[in-house]
Amino acid sequence: MDADPSPWLPVFPLPLAVVNALPPQAFVAAFGDVAERSPWVAELAARRRPYADRAGMVAAFAAALDTIDAAAQIALLNAHPDLAGRAAIAGDIAADSRREQAGAGLDRLTAEEFARFTDLNDRYRARFGHPFILAVKGATKADILAAFAARIGNDAATERATALGEVKRIFRFRIEDRVLS
Repeated sequence: MDADPSPWLPVFPLPLAVVNALPPQAFVAAFGDVAERSPWVAELAARRRPYADRAGMVAAFAAALDTIDAAAQIALLNAHPDLAGRAAIAGDIAADSRREQAGAGLDRLTAEEFARFTDLNDRYRARFGHPFILAVKGATKADILAAFAARIGNDAATERATALGEVKRIFRFRIEDRVLS
């Protein structure tokens, strides 16, 4: 009988000892989507194992962003979907993003709210060359709109740093959901 060709599927949350013992390919299978459509971040983070604790794992993912060049950082930012954007409405976003946006109420926008988000997404992307990124877990639509308003006037360097900081917060939230402390 042939071995099952299906990929290894973890049952979350995983104990840290299991995370540290995963072969690299299994680690990327389990955590490759922590960084939106960028499994290479998990590959880099895996090299920093073993982690002393969950915070160390989060730090390893964050360090992966800090070690890449600006072009790779922009590519990572561009892998994220627009908040309440067309892809989100169509369901063409990662499962974590779908849950996070739904938790913020972005899946239940009125036509007026959707138009407002579309306008802000388009203006932001035109100004900065990447989507607006906010770790929306625990946020409301009003919080997100306020963050848009506060950040759209930033200069490009400040906004890239802010967006990367938000990506790191997303890492933390997603890892906290998947790894026992």
